Amino acid sequence: MTELYTLTAHAAHALLTAREVSARALLESVLARIDAVEPRLHSYLRLLPETARAQADAVDAKIAAGEAIGPLEGIPLALKDILCTTGVPTTCASRMLENFIPPYDATVVRRLREAGVIVVGKTNMDEFAMGSSTENSAFGPSHNPWDLSRVPGGSSGGSASAVGGDEALLGIGTDTGGSIRQPAAYCGVVGLKPTYGRVSRYGLIAFASSLDQVGPITKDVTDAALLMNAIAGPDPCDSTCFPEAAPDYTAGLGRSIAGLRIGVPREFFTQEGVQVDAGVERAVRTALDLYAKLGAEIEECSLPNVRFSLPTYYIIAPAEASSNLARYDGVEFGYRQTGTKDIIGMMTASRDRGFGMEVKRRIMLGTYVLSSGYYDAYYLKASQVRTLIRQDFERAFERYDVLVSPTAPSVAFPLGAKVDDPMQMYLNDICTIPINMAGIPALSLPCGYDRGLPVGLQLMGAHWAEPALLQAAYAYEQAAGWTRTAVDEAGRVTAAG
Repeated sequence: MTELYTLTAHAAHALLTAREVSARALLESVLARIDAVEPRLHSYLRLLPETARAQADAVDAKIAAGEAIGPLEGIPLALKDILCTTGVPTTCASRMLENFIPPYDATVVRRLREAGVIVVGKTNMDEFAMGSSTENSAFGPSHNPWDLSRVPGGSSGGSASAVGGDEALLGIGTDTGGSIRQPAAYCGVVGLKPTYGRVSRYGLIAFASSLDQVGPITKDVTDAALLMNAIAGPDPCDSTCFPEAAPDYTAGLGRSIAGLRIGVPREFFTQEGVQVDAGVERAVRTALDLYAKLGAEIEECSLPNVRFSLPTYYIIAPAEASSNLARYDGVEFGYRQTGTKDIIGMMTASRDRGFGMEVKRRIMLGTYVLSSGYYDAYYLKASQVRTLIRQDFERAFERYDVLVSPTAPSVAFPLGAKVDDPMQMYLNDICTIPINMAGIPALSLPCGYDRGLPVGLQLMGAHWAEPALLQAAYAYEQAAGWTRTAVDEAGRVTAAG
Protein backbone atom coordinates (compact mmCIF):
# COMPACT_ATOMS: atom_id res chain seq x y z
CA MET A 1 0.00 0.00 0.00
CA THR A 2 1.26 3.48 -0.89
CA GLU A 3 2.16 5.53 2.15
CA LEU A 4 0.14 8.73 2.29
CA TYR A 5 3.24 10.88 2.84
CA THR A 6 4.54 9.90 -0.61
CA LEU A 7 1.53 11.42 -2.41
CA THR A 8 1.54 14.56 -4.48
CA ALA A 9 -0.85 17.28 -3.36
CA HIS A 10 -3.21 16.76 -6.27
CA ALA A 11 -3.34 13.00 -5.67
CA ALA A 12 -4.05 13.59 -1.97
CA HIS A 13 -6.81 16.05 -2.89
CA ALA A 14 -8.50 13.42 -5.04
CA LEU A 15 -8.51 10.98 -2.11
CA LEU A 16 -9.80 13.65 0.29
CA THR A 17 -12.70 14.64 -1.96
CA ALA A 18 -13.59 10.98 -2.54
CA ARG A 19 -13.58 10.48 1.25
CA GLU A 20 -11.10 7.64 0.88
CA VAL A 21 -8.67 9.42 3.21
CA SER A 22 -9.14 12.01 5.95
CA ALA A 23 -7.08 15.15 6.30
CA ARG A 24 -6.13 14.00 9.81
CA ALA A 25 -4.88 10.64 8.49
CA LEU A 26 -2.85 12.41 5.80
CA LEU A 27 -1.30 14.72 8.37
CA GLU A 28 -0.55 11.92 10.83
CA SER A 29 1.22 10.02 8.05
CA VAL A 30 3.44 13.04 7.39
CA LEU A 31 4.10 13.58 11.11
CA ALA A 32 5.05 9.92 11.53
CA ARG A 33 7.41 10.24 8.58
CA ILE A 34 8.97 13.31 10.21
CA ASP A 35 9.45 11.39 13.46
CA ALA A 36 11.20 8.62 11.52
CA VAL A 37 13.62 10.61 9.36
CA GLU A 38 13.92 14.14 10.76
CA PRO A 39 16.76 13.28 13.16
CA ARG A 40 18.87 12.51 10.07
CA LEU A 41 17.52 15.08 7.61
CA HIS A 42 17.15 18.10 9.94
CA SER A 43 14.81 19.77 7.47
CA TYR A 44 12.85 21.65 10.13
CA LEU A 45 13.74 24.22 12.76
CA ARG A 46 10.30 24.13 14.37
CA LEU A 47 7.29 21.82 14.05
CA LEU A 48 3.68 22.88 14.66
CA PRO A 49 1.87 19.55 15.20
CA GLU A 50 -0.99 20.68 17.41
CA THR A 51 -1.91 23.66 15.24
CA ALA A 52 -1.69 21.40 12.20
CA ARG A 53 -3.97 18.79 13.77
CA ALA A 54 -6.58 21.41 14.56
CA GLN A 55 -6.50 22.58 10.93
CA ALA A 56 -6.78 19.02 9.63
CA ASP A 57 -9.79 18.35 11.87
CA ALA A 58 -11.46 21.52 10.57
CA VAL A 59 -11.00 20.31 6.98
CA ASP A 60 -12.47 16.91 7.87
CA ALA A 61 -15.48 18.61 9.48
CA LYS A 62 -15.99 20.61 6.33
CA ILE A 63 -15.89 17.47 4.17
CA ALA A 64 -18.26 15.65 6.54
CA ALA A 65 -20.73 18.54 6.21
CA GLY A 66 -20.77 18.05 2.45
CA GLU A 67 -18.88 21.25 1.68
CA ALA A 68 -16.44 21.44 -1.23
CA ILE A 69 -12.78 21.93 -0.42
CA GLY A 70 -10.14 23.78 -2.41
CA PRO A 71 -7.35 21.95 -4.27
CA LEU A 72 -4.81 22.56 -1.48
CA GLU A 73 -7.09 22.37 1.52
CA GLY A 74 -5.78 19.95 4.12
CA ILE A 75 -2.40 19.50 2.37
CA PRO A 76 0.71 19.54 4.65
CA LEU A 77 3.33 22.15 3.70
CA ALA A 78 6.88 22.99 4.84
CA LEU A 79 7.45 26.76 5.17
CA LYS A 80 10.89 28.35 4.95
CA ASP A 81 11.72 30.15 8.20
CA ILE A 82 12.18 33.50 6.48
CA LEU A 83 8.45 34.28 6.17
CA CYS A 84 6.73 35.91 9.12
CA THR A 85 4.13 33.82 10.95
CA THR A 86 1.88 35.31 13.64
CA GLY A 87 2.86 34.09 17.10
CA VAL A 88 5.41 31.59 15.73
CA PRO A 89 9.16 32.33 15.89
CA THR A 90 10.73 33.35 12.58
CA THR A 91 14.51 33.11 12.87
CA CYS A 92 16.02 33.14 9.37
CA ALA A 93 18.23 30.40 10.89
CA SER A 94 20.15 33.16 12.70
CA ARG A 95 21.03 33.78 16.34
CA MET A 96 20.20 37.41 15.60
CA LEU A 97 16.47 36.56 15.33
CA GLU A 98 16.44 33.51 17.58
CA ASN A 99 13.69 34.97 19.78
CA PHE A 100 11.76 37.01 17.20
CA ILE A 101 8.01 36.28 17.19
CA PRO A 102 6.20 38.26 14.45
CA PRO A 103 2.87 39.92 15.24
CA TYR A 104 1.59 39.36 11.69
CA ASP A 105 1.59 36.89 8.79
CA ALA A 106 3.46 37.44 5.55
CA THR A 107 1.08 37.85 2.61
CA VAL A 108 2.14 34.46 1.24
CA VAL A 109 1.41 32.83 4.60
CA ARG A 110 -1.98 34.53 4.81
CA ARG A 111 -2.86 33.31 1.32
CA LEU A 112 -1.78 29.79 2.17
CA ARG A 113 -4.00 29.83 5.25
CA GLU A 114 -6.90 31.14 3.16
CA ALA A 115 -6.34 28.26 0.74
CA GLY A 116 -6.57 25.81 3.65
CA VAL A 117 -2.96 24.65 3.44
CA ILE A 118 -1.63 23.11 6.67
CA VAL A 119 1.77 24.50 7.69
CA VAL A 120 3.54 21.56 9.36
CA GLY A 121 6.58 23.56 10.41
CA LYS A 122 9.24 26.16 9.65
CA THR A 123 12.23 24.83 7.71
CA ASN A 124 15.98 25.20 8.01
CA MET A 125 17.94 27.48 5.69
CA ASP A 126 21.22 29.30 5.22
CA GLU A 127 21.30 32.23 7.63
CA PHE A 128 19.36 35.17 6.17
CA ALA A 129 19.22 33.14 2.91
CA MET A 130 22.96 33.64 2.32
CA GLY A 131 24.39 30.37 1.05
CA SER A 132 24.11 27.43 -1.32
CA SER A 133 24.18 24.44 1.00
CA THR A 134 22.23 25.19 4.23
CA GLU A 135 25.56 24.80 6.04
CA ASN A 136 25.38 28.47 7.04
CA SER A 137 22.43 27.84 9.35
CA ALA A 138 23.16 28.82 12.93
CA PHE A 139 21.31 25.65 13.98
CA GLY A 140 23.24 23.10 11.92
CA PRO A 141 22.93 21.87 8.33
CA SER A 142 20.14 19.93 6.67
CA HIS A 143 20.94 16.74 4.76
CA ASN A 144 20.13 15.55 1.27
CA PRO A 145 17.37 12.87 1.20
CA TRP A 146 19.20 11.00 -1.60
CA ASP A 147 22.50 10.79 0.29
CA LEU A 148 22.71 11.92 3.89
CA SER A 149 26.41 12.76 3.53
CA ARG A 150 25.62 15.46 0.95
CA VAL A 151 24.12 18.93 1.07
CA PRO A 152 20.48 19.56 0.09
CA GLY A 153 21.46 22.87 -1.53
CA GLY A 154 20.53 26.29 -0.28
CA SER A 155 19.38 28.60 0.89
CA SER A 156 15.98 26.83 0.81
CA GLY A 157 17.63 23.49 1.56
CA GLY A 158 15.30 22.69 4.45
CA SER A 159 12.15 23.02 2.34
CA ALA A 160 13.67 21.02 -0.54
CA SER A 161 14.92 18.35 1.85
CA ALA A 162 11.48 18.13 3.51
CA VAL A 163 9.63 17.70 0.20
CA GLY A 164 12.28 15.39 -1.28
CA GLY A 165 12.30 13.32 1.91
CA ASP A 166 8.47 13.08 2.05
CA GLU A 167 8.26 15.13 5.25
CA ALA A 168 5.72 17.40 3.52
CA LEU A 169 3.69 17.26 0.33
CA LEU A 170 4.44 20.90 -0.53
CA GLY A 171 7.14 23.43 0.27
CA ILE A 172 7.73 27.16 0.09
CA GLY A 173 11.18 28.65 -0.49
CA THR A 174 12.69 31.94 -1.52
CA ASP A 175 15.09 32.59 -4.38
CA THR A 176 17.62 35.44 -4.48
CA GLY A 177 20.25 33.84 -6.70
CA GLY A 178 18.95 30.30 -7.16
CA SER A 179 17.84 29.36 -3.66
CA ILE A 180 14.68 27.56 -4.81
CA ARG A 181 15.96 25.99 -8.02
CA GLN A 182 19.38 24.74 -6.91
CA PRO A 183 18.13 22.84 -3.82
CA ALA A 184 15.19 21.53 -5.87
CA ALA A 185 17.71 20.13 -8.36
CA TYR A 186 19.87 18.59 -5.63
CA CYS A 187 16.87 16.97 -3.91
CA GLY A 188 15.13 15.71 -7.04
CA VAL A 189 12.02 17.89 -6.82
CA VAL A 190 10.43 20.78 -8.74
CA GLY A 191 11.24 24.39 -7.85
CA LEU A 192 9.83 27.52 -9.47
CA LYS A 193 11.29 31.02 -9.10
CA PRO A 194 8.51 33.38 -10.30
CA THR A 195 8.97 36.65 -12.16
CA TYR A 196 10.11 39.38 -9.75
CA GLY A 197 6.90 41.04 -8.54
CA ARG A 198 4.54 38.14 -9.28
CA VAL A 199 4.44 37.01 -5.62
CA SER A 200 4.27 39.44 -2.71
CA ARG A 201 7.37 39.96 -0.58
CA TYR A 202 5.42 41.54 2.30
CA GLY A 203 6.48 39.73 5.46
CA LEU A 204 9.52 38.18 3.79
CA ILE A 205 12.60 39.10 5.82
CA ALA A 206 14.79 40.77 3.23
CA PHE A 207 18.22 39.70 2.00
CA ALA A 208 18.47 41.61 -1.31
CA SER A 209 15.21 43.41 -2.01
CA SER A 210 15.58 43.76 -5.79
CA LEU A 211 16.31 40.03 -6.17
CA ASP A 212 14.30 38.10 -3.52
CA GLN A 213 11.23 36.19 -4.67
CA VAL A 214 8.98 33.59 -2.99
CA GLY A 215 8.06 30.40 -4.85
CA PRO A 216 6.96 26.76 -4.66
CA ILE A 217 8.98 23.59 -4.08
CA THR A 218 6.89 20.53 -4.96
CA LYS A 219 6.93 16.87 -5.93
CA ASP A 220 5.72 17.50 -9.46
CA VAL A 221 4.82 20.24 -11.92
CA THR A 222 1.06 20.09 -11.30
CA ASP A 223 1.59 20.84 -7.62
CA ALA A 224 3.84 23.79 -8.51
CA ALA A 225 1.05 25.24 -10.66
CA LEU A 226 -1.53 24.72 -7.89
CA LEU A 227 0.71 26.37 -5.30
CA MET A 228 1.33 29.32 -7.64
CA ASN A 229 -2.44 29.74 -7.95
CA ALA A 230 -2.59 30.12 -4.17
CA ILE A 231 0.29 32.57 -3.61
CA ALA A 232 0.57 34.73 -6.76
CA GLY A 233 -1.21 38.01 -7.40
CA PRO A 234 -1.22 41.71 -6.52
CA ASP A 235 -0.75 42.94 -2.96
CA PRO A 236 -1.34 46.52 -1.78
CA CYS A 237 1.19 45.88 1.02
CA ASP A 238 4.00 45.40 -1.53
CA SER A 239 4.60 48.26 -3.98
CA THR A 240 6.89 46.05 -6.10
CA CYS A 241 4.12 43.50 -6.67
CA PHE A 242 2.62 43.40 -10.19
CA PRO A 243 -0.85 44.99 -9.98
CA GLU A 244 -2.69 42.69 -12.43
CA ALA A 245 -4.36 39.45 -11.38
CA ALA A 246 -2.40 36.25 -11.87
CA PRO A 247 -3.63 33.67 -14.40
CA ASP A 248 -4.68 30.08 -13.71
CA TYR A 249 -1.33 28.31 -13.80
CA THR A 250 -2.91 24.90 -14.33
CA ALA A 251 -4.73 25.92 -17.53
CA GLY A 252 -1.91 25.03 -19.95
CA LEU A 253 -0.89 21.73 -18.39
CA GLY A 254 -1.31 18.92 -20.92
CA ARG A 255 -1.30 21.11 -24.00
CA SER A 256 0.96 20.12 -26.90
CA ILE A 257 4.38 21.77 -27.11
CA ALA A 258 4.78 21.05 -30.82
CA GLY A 259 6.50 24.06 -32.36
CA LEU A 260 7.85 25.32 -29.04
CA ARG A 261 11.04 27.26 -29.76
CA ILE A 262 13.78 26.32 -27.30
CA GLY A 263 17.08 28.18 -27.10
CA VAL A 264 20.13 26.57 -25.50
CA PRO A 265 22.57 29.28 -24.33
CA ARG A 266 26.12 28.00 -24.69
CA GLU A 267 27.32 30.19 -21.80
CA PHE A 268 25.41 28.00 -19.32
CA PHE A 269 27.55 24.98 -20.15
CA THR A 270 31.03 26.52 -20.19
CA GLN A 271 32.08 29.68 -18.41
CA GLU A 272 35.38 30.95 -17.12
CA GLY A 273 36.13 29.24 -13.84
CA VAL A 274 33.43 26.55 -14.08
CA GLN A 275 32.66 23.56 -16.26
CA VAL A 276 29.38 21.66 -16.14
CA ASP A 277 30.02 18.06 -15.12
CA ALA A 278 29.83 15.59 -18.00
CA GLY A 279 27.04 13.58 -16.36
CA VAL A 280 24.95 16.70 -15.77
CA GLU A 281 25.39 17.88 -19.35
CA ARG A 282 24.54 14.42 -20.66
CA ALA A 283 21.26 14.37 -18.70
CA VAL A 284 20.31 17.85 -19.95
CA ARG A 285 21.15 16.97 -23.56
CA THR A 286 19.05 13.80 -23.27
CA ALA A 287 16.15 15.91 -22.01
CA LEU A 288 16.56 18.20 -25.03
CA ASP A 289 16.40 15.14 -27.31
CA LEU A 290 13.07 14.23 -25.71
CA TYR A 291 11.81 17.77 -26.26
CA ALA A 292 12.72 17.43 -29.93
CA LYS A 293 10.70 14.17 -30.12
CA LEU A 294 7.75 16.05 -28.62
CA GLY A 295 7.91 18.53 -31.50
CA ALA A 296 9.95 21.37 -30.00
CA GLU A 297 12.47 23.23 -32.14
CA ILE A 298 15.93 23.25 -30.51
CA GLU A 299 18.63 25.77 -31.36
CA GLU A 300 21.87 26.86 -29.69
CA CYS A 301 22.11 30.55 -28.85
CA SER A 302 24.30 33.02 -26.99
CA LEU A 303 23.80 35.42 -24.08
CA PRO A 304 27.20 37.16 -24.16
CA ASN A 305 26.85 39.22 -20.98
CA VAL A 306 25.75 36.28 -18.82
CA ARG A 307 29.40 35.59 -18.02
CA PHE A 308 29.39 38.75 -15.90
CA SER A 309 26.44 37.60 -13.76
CA LEU A 310 28.38 36.16 -10.84
CA PRO A 311 30.62 39.19 -10.12
CA THR A 312 27.65 41.51 -10.74
CA TYR A 313 25.50 39.58 -8.29
CA TYR A 314 28.19 39.58 -5.61
CA ILE A 315 28.29 43.36 -5.73
CA ILE A 316 24.55 44.08 -5.89
CA ALA A 317 23.31 41.42 -3.46
CA PRO A 318 25.81 42.18 -0.66
CA ALA A 319 25.20 45.93 -1.11
CA GLU A 320 21.48 45.42 -0.57
CA ALA A 321 22.16 43.00 2.30
CA SER A 322 24.39 45.58 3.98
CA SER A 323 21.54 48.07 3.86
CA ASN A 324 18.80 45.62 4.90
CA LEU A 325 20.73 44.13 7.82
CA ALA A 326 21.85 47.48 9.25
CA ARG A 327 18.68 47.49 11.38
CA TYR A 328 19.96 44.56 13.46
CA ASP A 329 22.04 46.62 15.86
CA GLY A 330 20.93 45.36 19.24
CA VAL A 331 18.94 48.54 19.86
CA GLU A 332 15.68 48.20 17.95
CA PHE A 333 15.91 44.77 16.31
CA GLY A 334 17.63 41.48 16.96
CA TYR A 335 19.86 40.01 19.61
CA ARG A 336 21.37 42.37 22.21
CA GLN A 337 24.64 41.62 23.97
CA THR A 338 24.58 42.79 27.59
CA GLY A 339 27.45 43.70 29.88
CA THR A 340 29.28 46.03 27.48
CA LYS A 341 30.58 49.43 28.64
CA ASP A 342 28.95 51.64 25.99
CA ILE A 343 26.52 51.58 23.06
CA ILE A 344 29.24 51.12 20.44
CA GLY A 345 30.52 48.09 22.31
CA MET A 346 26.98 46.73 22.66
CA MET A 347 26.22 47.12 18.94
CA THR A 348 29.56 45.60 17.93
CA ALA A 349 29.22 42.65 20.29
CA SER A 350 25.57 42.08 19.35
CA ARG A 351 26.33 41.90 15.64
CA ASP A 352 29.45 39.81 16.19
CA ARG A 353 27.55 37.20 18.20
CA GLY A 354 24.25 37.47 16.33
CA PHE A 355 25.56 37.06 12.76
CA GLY A 356 27.40 34.08 11.32
CA MET A 357 30.57 34.28 9.23
CA GLU A 358 28.92 34.31 5.78
CA VAL A 359 26.51 37.09 6.78
CA LYS A 360 29.40 39.15 8.14
CA ARG A 361 31.36 38.55 4.94
CA ARG A 362 28.54 39.85 2.77
CA ILE A 363 27.80 42.83 5.02
CA MET A 364 31.45 43.90 4.86
CA LEU A 365 31.61 43.43 1.09
CA GLY A 366 28.37 45.34 0.61
CA THR A 367 29.45 48.19 2.86
CA TYR A 368 32.72 48.47 0.96
CA VAL A 369 31.13 48.69 -2.52
CA LEU A 370 28.69 51.34 -1.28
CA SER A 371 31.33 53.43 0.45
CA SER A 372 32.48 56.87 -0.68
CA GLY A 373 34.97 56.59 -3.52
CA TYR A 374 33.91 53.04 -4.49
CA TYR A 375 30.20 53.39 -5.27
CA ASP A 376 30.75 54.46 -8.90
CA ALA A 377 33.49 51.91 -9.52
CA TYR A 378 31.56 48.96 -8.15
CA TYR A 379 27.84 49.34 -7.40
CA LEU A 380 27.01 51.75 -10.23
CA LYS A 381 29.02 49.71 -12.74
CA ALA A 382 27.34 46.49 -11.58
CA SER A 383 23.91 48.06 -12.02
CA GLN A 384 24.82 48.99 -15.59
CA VAL A 385 26.02 45.46 -16.33
CA ARG A 386 22.80 44.11 -14.83
CA THR A 387 20.92 46.06 -17.49
CA LEU A 388 23.05 44.45 -20.21
CA ILE A 389 22.25 40.99 -18.83
CA ARG A 390 18.54 41.76 -18.82
CA GLN A 391 18.74 43.03 -22.40
CA ASP A 392 20.46 39.80 -23.51
CA PHE A 393 17.48 37.83 -22.21
CA GLU A 394 14.98 40.22 -23.79
CA ARG A 395 16.62 39.77 -27.20
CA ALA A 396 16.67 35.98 -26.77
CA PHE A 397 12.96 35.87 -25.96
CA GLU A 398 12.17 37.69 -29.19
CA ARG A 399 13.29 34.48 -30.92
CA TYR A 400 12.65 31.71 -28.35
CA ASP A 401 9.74 30.74 -26.12
CA VAL A 402 11.91 29.00 -23.54
CA LEU A 403 15.62 28.80 -22.75
CA VAL A 404 17.08 25.58 -21.32
CA SER A 405 20.19 24.90 -19.25
CA PRO A 406 21.40 22.81 -16.31
CA THR A 407 20.13 24.13 -12.98
CA ALA A 408 23.53 23.57 -11.35
CA PRO A 409 26.92 22.60 -12.79
CA SER A 410 27.07 19.47 -10.63
CA VAL A 411 24.95 17.21 -8.48
CA ALA A 412 24.84 17.68 -4.70
CA PHE A 413 28.31 17.84 -3.20
CA PRO A 414 29.46 16.38 0.16
CA LEU A 415 28.81 18.27 3.37
CA GLY A 416 31.89 20.28 4.31
CA ALA A 417 33.47 20.07 0.85
CA LYS A 418 33.17 23.78 0.08
CA VAL A 419 32.35 25.43 3.38
CA ASP A 420 35.87 26.88 3.71
CA ASP A 421 36.09 28.06 0.08
CA PRO A 422 33.54 30.84 -0.52
CA MET A 423 34.39 31.20 -4.21
CA GLN A 424 33.77 27.52 -4.96
CA MET A 425 30.52 27.74 -3.00
CA TYR A 426 29.41 30.80 -5.00
CA LEU A 427 30.08 29.00 -8.28
CA ASN A 428 27.29 26.53 -7.50
CA ASP A 429 24.81 29.26 -8.45
CA ILE A 430 26.44 30.23 -11.74
CA CYS A 431 23.51 28.82 -13.78
CA THR A 432 20.78 30.37 -11.63
CA ILE A 433 22.04 33.86 -10.76
CA PRO A 434 21.54 35.34 -14.28
CA ILE A 435 17.78 34.76 -13.98
CA ASN A 436 17.56 36.84 -10.80
CA MET A 437 19.66 39.56 -12.42
CA ALA A 438 17.07 39.77 -15.21
CA GLY A 439 14.02 39.36 -12.95
CA ILE A 440 12.55 36.62 -15.16
CA PRO A 441 10.94 33.31 -14.11
CA ALA A 442 12.73 29.96 -14.15
CA LEU A 443 11.83 26.43 -13.14
CA SER A 444 13.95 23.43 -12.20
CA LEU A 445 12.69 19.89 -12.61
CA PRO A 446 14.41 16.50 -12.42
CA CYS A 447 15.81 15.21 -15.72
CA GLY A 448 17.94 12.21 -14.77
CA TYR A 449 20.85 11.09 -12.64
CA ASP A 450 24.59 11.51 -12.38
CA ARG A 451 26.39 9.05 -10.09
CA GLY A 452 23.03 8.07 -8.63
CA LEU A 453 22.07 11.64 -7.68
CA PRO A 454 19.36 13.77 -9.33
CA VAL A 455 20.13 16.33 -12.04
CA GLY A 456 18.05 19.49 -12.48
CA LEU A 457 16.85 20.84 -15.84
CA GLN A 458 16.34 24.62 -15.80
CA LEU A 459 13.67 26.22 -17.99
CA MET A 460 13.76 30.02 -18.32
CA GLY A 461 11.03 32.29 -19.71
CA ALA A 462 10.27 35.92 -20.43
CA HIS A 463 8.65 38.13 -17.81
CA TRP A 464 5.27 36.71 -16.68
CA ALA A 465 5.85 33.51 -18.73
CA GLU A 466 5.31 31.08 -15.84
CA PRO A 467 2.37 29.41 -17.69
CA ALA A 468 4.63 28.60 -20.65
CA LEU A 469 7.33 27.21 -18.36
CA LEU A 470 4.83 25.03 -16.50
CA GLN A 471 3.36 23.78 -19.79
CA ALA A 472 6.82 22.87 -21.13
CA ALA A 473 7.90 21.29 -17.83
CA TYR A 474 4.71 19.23 -17.59
CA ALA A 475 5.13 17.92 -21.14
CA TYR A 476 8.66 16.74 -20.34
CA GLU A 477 7.70 15.31 -16.95
CA GLN A 478 4.88 13.23 -18.42
CA ALA A 479 6.94 11.98 -21.35
CA ALA A 480 9.99 11.15 -19.21
CA GLY A 481 8.01 9.31 -16.51
CA TRP A 482 10.17 10.68 -13.71
CA THR A 483 10.16 8.89 -10.36
CA ARG A 484 11.65 10.07 -7.08
CA THR A 485 13.36 8.46 -4.14
CA ALA A 486 13.79 9.40 -0.50
CA VAL A 487 15.35 8.30 2.75
CA ASP A 488 13.74 5.22 4.23
CA GLU A 489 13.24 4.71 7.94
CA ALA A 490 16.73 3.27 8.36
CA GLY A 491 18.28 6.37 6.79
CA ARG A 492 19.28 4.63 3.57
CA VAL A 493 18.49 5.69 0.03
CA THR A 494 15.74 3.61 -1.55
CA ALA A 495 15.94 2.39 -5.14
CA ALA A 496 14.80 4.80 -7.85
CA GLY A 497 12.57 3.75 -10.73
